Amino acid sequence: MPHTATALIELGALFFGLGVLGRLATRIGVSPVPLYLLGGLAFGSGGLLPLSGITSFAELASEVGVVLLLLLLGLEYTAADLVSGLRKSWLAGVVDMLLNALPGAAVALLLGWGPLGALAMAGVTWVSSSGIIAKVLGDLGRLGNRETPAVLSVLVLEDLAMALYLPITTAALAGLGLAAGLRTVGVAMALLAVVLVVALRYGRFVSLIVESPSSEVFLLRLLGVALLVAGLASELQVSAGVGAFLLGIAISDETAENATRVLAPLRDLFAAMFFVVFGFNTHPGAIPAVLPAALGLAVVTTLTKIATGWFAARGSTVSSAGRLRAGAALVARGEFSIVIAGLALTSGALNPGLAPLATAYVLLMAVLGPVLARVIDPIGRADRGVLNRLARTGGS
Repeated sequence: MPHTATALIELGALFFGLGVLGRLATRIGVSPVPLYLLGGLAFGSGGLLPLSGITSFAELASEVGVVLLLLLLGLEYTAADLVSGLRKSWLAGVVDMLLNALPGAAVALLLGWGPLGALAMAGVTWVSSSGIIAKVLGDLGRLGNRETPAVLSVLVLEDLAMALYLPITTAALAGLGLAAGLRTVGVAMALLAVVLVVALRYGRFVSLIVESPSSEVFLLRLLGVALLVAGLASELQVSAGVGAFLLGIAISDETAENATRVLAPLRDLFAAMFFVVFGFNTHPGAIPAVLPAALGLAVVTTLTKIATGWFAARGSTVSSAGRLRAGAALVARGEFSIVIAGLALTSGALNPGLAPLATAYVLLMAVLGPVLARVIDPIGRADRGVLNRLARTGGS
């Protein structure tokens, strides 16, 4: 069969299969991320039915998926949000980093993966999944809860920290010298500072560059600028995803809302490919060996994320039940953990066991997070019920 025909058949089967998995995830009430990873494991190297005709397309689609994931994440925030989050919740961000990055780093060192492995695994266990958490909070009707701003502040700080962590990790994995590494970090910090200033004062001009009354022109401009910025960031040894994230922050107001609306379907498509490709590159046979470490990390970092949420929501207006809900909401890991593990995998500088460990860990946490949030939710409903009864009786 000609190569093009084979590629089209494989790609069509893959997309249809992902659609089935996505539907299944919706029916059982979990994120589709772990099912996409399982799909990649099944159809990658060492899987049930390896797909070899779409490798080039899948790799490029995976890169676009990272760009769109982080672009749309940036669109959710304004520069004012980031500045406000830093001022109000910086201590919670420090606690979050210490409690959740250290377990991953410790496991990497215990496994003999060295400082680079510790740096990568610290990121894998540190950052919660903004996408999964936002969906869970919406599904459970908790966006208006008193503890939700604390949850969102932690997520904002994590995303902002990633704008520095990813360039540092990229430089370290690339084996750059101290001077080159410091230059990369300096570029990232300078870009972040410039973007915050531009977004705060001149965001409307950035929006005008991509804005158009035609949805077709708007989509082409937006996607073109995003890929250009991502490519230039990558050329400067800064993560392409960070470049897209900073662009998203700079786009403001109604333009950001329109951009989210038109890009969301593309994001879902290419992000699915990103998770699948990561599964492609992970041999299923390597997972059993790292499963005990993944389970141990899952237990420890579930507890540390609950502690993080409890600390972040410690305000006087948030009850103990609200603090518990905040902690449970932060448990899920997903896209950033896989992005970090993907950097480690493509660099070839780390132990090959890191990718299976990250895959097993994300599989566990992407399922456990939404389930735990739902289990805790009855506490929230009971808590809200008490407040409503007190309101009706005048607090007596």
